[in-house]
Amino acid sequence: MSERVQTLWQLFLAGGLLMWPIVAMSLVVVTFGIERLVALRRGRFVPAGLRDGIAALVAAGFDPRKAYRTCREFPSAGAAVLEAMLEKVGRPVPEIERAAEVAKDREASRLYANIRPISLAVTVTPLLGLLGTVQGMIMAFYTTANLEAGANRAAELASGIYVALITTFAGLCVAIPAAVIAHYLEGRILRGFRTVDELVDAVLPQLERYENKGRLTAAQLAAQPPQVPQR
Repeated sequence: MSERVQTLWQLFLAGGLLMWPIVAMSLVVVTFGIERLVALRRGRFVPAGLRDGIAALVAAGFDPRKAYRTCREFPSAGAAVLEAMLEKVGRPVPEIERAAEVAKDREASRLYANIRPISLAVTVTPLLGLLGTVQGMIMAFYTTANLEAGANRAAELASGIYVALITTFAGLCVAIPAAVIAHYLEGRILRGFRTVDELVDAVLPQLERYENKGRLTAAQLAAQPPQVPQR
């Protein structure tokens, strides 16, 4: 086992300085991959409390003020989209739909932000590996061309190319898992926003009843209803 580790370490050193940026990109993939796996849990999109609270309001007679306060209790992507819709209560339905789309785009951009470094690794690490390979092959051919007469040029060239290919191998070892991780995380975001769309579809018909009946401001939506004095 120790001999194998030593051999891998020797291969790493033989790959040259470009092996270090490839290692750095692998750390980026691992760090942001773990962070996004935790951040993109289902509750980040539509928490159970938000879903159940809105469903109860729809069943009991929808009240935009109560819905707005429910969204404030469960901050999430779905809550942000609903808040944008509720702040347009009383406006034409196309305007409410537009507000929902803008809010979804804003939330999606925020959730995709930390996937971009992983996508960058997918693109950059193979290029770093290729650059290291090209550099190594140039050196191998240069060394071979300047060998003394009678030297085994074929063996020397093969040895040089063998070492040069290490960086390409390392770059692909990082880029392929990074591509899989990025694709999986993007899929989680798409699935999460499908649940947001379901929530929007449930609330939108309720808001049609308020069309052209006066708009409620965010302060009015968030305000607590007056308390009835107890006798």
